[in-house]
Amino acid sequence: MIRRTVMVKSLFLAVVILGLSAQAVALEPPEGTVVLVISGNVSHPNVGDEVHFDKEMLQALPQHETVTHTPWYDGAVTFSGPLGRSILNAAGAQGNSLRVVALNDYASTIPVSDFENYDVILAMRANGHVLRVRDQGPLFVIYPFDQHPALLNEEILMRSVWQVARIDVQ
Repeated sequence: MIRRTVMVKSLFLAVVILGLSAQAVALEPPEGTVVLVISGNVSHPNVGDEVHFDKEMLQALPQHETVTHTPWYDGAVTFSGPLGRSILNAAGAQGNSLRVVALNDYASTIPVSDFENYDVILAMRANGHVLRVRDQGPLFVIYPFDQHPALLNEEILMRSVWQVARIDVQ
């Protein structure tokens, strides 16, 4: 009888902990202007069946810095923003590919494995300055080219979408 009571209490505690964990994962709807919409196969939607992020929500995620050369800037640039995989985790994204769409509707398909294997960031800043639309912002997919020189090729450069507005998880 004592063993059964302990088991029931343990089970109850596990259910409570799991419930709290699920609530901790839930994203609140954005309060500010939406800068990124993630659709498709996401399990943590916060607006309908999509995940919407405002700038503050993205800044609340762990930030990462990459210092790298790109064809779009002179010299090495320090880009900062959340890791792509952190954004996907926050959205509960489950898929093999991402269709990343810019404000001007340019789109590129990025394998999820790129975000898992490399510290790809959605840069919000370059050299400490906020990326505005005219500066390829508000979000710019940045690969760590200097850390992985093999990434500096045409295929990866085409995945380096700037002015990112949407990601569809497939």
